[in-house]
Amino acid sequence: MAAVRRQKANETVFDKSLPSKSKPEVNISTFAFLFSEVVQYNQQRVTSLAQLHEKLADLGRHVGFRMIDLLCVRDRAPKRETRIVNILWFIQKTVWKTLFGKEADRLEQATATEATYYLFEDEPLVNKFVSVPKEQSSFNCAAFMAGTVEAFLCGVQFPCRVKAFLVKEQTTTAFEITFEDSVIERDKRLEANK
Repeated sequence: MAAVRRQKANETVFDKSLPSKSKPEVNISTFAFLFSEVVQYNQQRVTSLAQLHEKLADLGRHVGFRMIDLLCVRDRAPKRETRIVNILWFIQKTVWKTLFGKEADRLEQATATEATYYLFEDEPLVNKFVSVPKEQSSFNCAAFMAGTVEAFLCGVQFPCRVKAFLVKEQTTTAFEITFEDSVIERDKRLEANK
């Protein structure tokens, strides 16, 4: 019995399997309170909405880099995604569900350029519990989520820029993912070698 207890005490967070339950591990009201405080803290230290968006995106980047470790290191049969569409599906389904308890609503490619994709989220969790004054109606807390997606993609060798903006009467957020030219060229080479 003592050996079993010592083994469990030496277990790290990476040794534990991902929870299979659909219920989130963090209480939603706790998350809402903490995130609201983070927004207020950063709001007092900036002079413009653009700076506030960038601060939230920076915080999201820290989460995105850690998600790589969490999702990829724990995977018992690791598979490196090499195609743009496959990694975006992975983000839409697996990453989003791990972070926010559900899959992202839709994924679309822009018609104007092959380097741009859109990930849509109806009523993002980070926007639900933050009150925005009318004079700051363009403020979108989902900049945090955009930073998370950008860091995750850059960390798995898909360099890009991700921006979040409000659409559909300010309830849906679109994440505009614009990949660098090197990623598009690599994807074309992989398609040609298929």
